[in-house]
Amino acid sequence: MPPNTRWRRSSYSNANGGECLEVADGFSLVPIRDSKNPGGPVLTVPAPVWDVFIRSLKR
Repeated sequence: MPPNTRWRRSSYSNANGGECLEVADGFSLVPIRDSKNPGGPVLTVPAPVWDVFIRSLKR
């Protein structure tokens, strides 16, 4: 990931900042990482799959 990638986490994350996933904006792929290990591996999923996942959580 480029060093200037802007990562964000859910507003539902606890105040201590632990146990969270962070996502960054992507065009065709959405990058996801563990907030406790920002230098660790990054999982990418196709943007349409991410959209379906997020919509299913909002139901």
